[in-house]
Order: sequence, then structure tokens, then C-alpha cells
Amino acid sequence: MRTTPLGSTGLTVPVQGLGCMRLGGSRAPDGDRAATAVVHRALDLGATLLDTADLYGGGRNEVLVGRALRQRRDEAILCTKFGVVPTPHGELGTRGDAAYVRSACEASLTRLGTDVIDLYYLHDRDPTVPIEETVGAMAELVKAGKVRHLGLSNVTGEDLRAAHAVHPIAALQSEWSLVGRAIEAAVPVCRELGVGVVPYCPQGAGGLSLEPVPRPPHIAGVSPTLGGVVRDIAGRHGVRPGQVALAWVHQQAEVWGVSVAPIPGTTRVVHLEENVAAAELTLDAEELTRLDQASRPGRAHTQ
Repeated sequence: MRTTPLGSTGLTVPVQGLGCMRLGGSRAPDGDRAATAVVHRALDLGATLLDTADLYGGGRNEVLVGRALRQRRDEAILCTKFGVVPTPHGELGTRGDAAYVRSACEASLTRLGTDVIDLYYLHDRDPTVPIEETVGAMAELVKAGKVRHLGLSNVTGEDLRAAHAVHPIAALQSEWSLVGRAIEAAVPVCRELGVGVVPYCPQGAGGLSLEPVPRPPHIAGVSPTLGGVVRDIAGRHGVRPGQVALAWVHQQAEVWGVSVAPIPGTTRVVHLEENVAAAELTLDAEELTRLDQASRPGRAHTQ
């Protein structure tokens, strides 16, 4: 797979990776084995940018990814996230104080079975803690050799600018798809600062994907007009609608002048292979215009 510098911190990644959030969700006896097969096939295909988080499965997803990489750790660019935490009321909150940053990293390293995280993200910022404090603690992890590069997820352009002033940020991870374009308010800041963009839900949280998943009620759906345009373009190219959606995200790198590396998720090897093939699908100017006109900005959500 082709590679791209992800921002300006020296991290080079494949132009597409794998979002691991949904792996291991099944409690079937062969669930972990099937998830491991997806991870290994991703490595074989060059989609070596693997993304997880301590939130996913209460840490179980990190354990699964770490086990899958036990004999292949050096082949992967391993990314995880911290900062979204369960509350006593069963909801999700955020935490970004320096002490928690350090403890969260140690816990992730243990679950992943590794001594270094290649790209460590703040999953969502804690509004009660200055982002400078959070990123300062993350920078200490880099100095200690426990983390190689820093990223932010689900933050504003102002947050990104403040964080980057403390320590160079390699990547902004947020939703970016034909139905989720709120990130575009922050993309100019990414271009200015030399920060790469890692889009999650690039197929519209399932609405345009090869493998539909339940959609949270606050996430924009696919309009009939957009769905029709995507299907028409897919028919022209002889591909699946989800591949068109991915190709559109890839080509935003040229549109906006930033490095882009989407991380579509899947639980099936066949869909992984189709996603990887989409990285080489080129849409022409007329197709891009039609998609832009049919799509509508949506609200980003925490993944």
C-alpha cells in the first residue's frame, strides 16, 4: 500500500489503516480467532495503521490487538487512545489530568503487551483541565520513550493550536465522511500546523459501508439523494458504495492539502480487502462535485 507522512513529526503511515473498535465484540468461541485473522490480513495488505482505545470493550480490545500482534509487533503502527471514562452513573465522561494520563498509558502498555505506543491520542478533551496540561503530560511520555508520537481526537481547531504549542501533534482523528463533515472546520488548522488527519467512520458510521452497523440516533443518516449518487458512481466503477465513500475521503487529501489516512473498521476479511482496494480508486472531478453537492455536514461523534 502507498504511504504518506502523517503530519510533520516524522511518522509515515499507509494511506489507509484499520479501525479495531468492533473486533472481538462477539462472544462466540471463534470470535477472537476471527478478529486476529482480520488484523493479520491487514498487516499482509499493508494496512498497518491499527487503531484501538482503552474505552473499547473496557480494555478488552487492546488486549485482543496486543495478542494478535504478539509475533508481528514490528510490522504495525500501533495507535491507542485515552481520556474517555465511564462514570458511576453509567454514562461516559472525560479525564485529562496529568496523573491520569500517566496511569492510563501504563495500563494500555500492559494490555497491549508492548513497551511503546507508536501514536497515542487524547480521545476527547476534559473541559475541566487545560489542554496544555494534558498534552504536557503526554509529552513526558514521549521523553520517557513510552510513546513515539502524539495525536488528538474530537477536538476543535483552537484546541489543536493550543496543544501543538506544547508539543508537536502528528494527527487529528475525527469523523470525516460524506455524512460527517464537521471536521472541515479544523482541517485548515491541520494544514497550517502540519498535522495529519485520520478519519474514523469514513463510510458514514455504517450508512455507506460494506458492512452496516447500528447508527447512533444523533448521527446524520444518508439522504436519498446522496445514496443515489453514491450508488450511481459505484455502478460506473463496478465497485461497492462503501468503496466510493472511502475513495472520496482519500481524495480530500488533495482537495485540502493535508495528509489523510482513514481507518475504516470491519469484522470480516473480505470487507477489509474491499476497503483496501478502495485506496486505489480515483474519482474524477465531475464525480467529486456530485458527491460534494449531495452530501451534507453532519455532527462528529466520539469513537
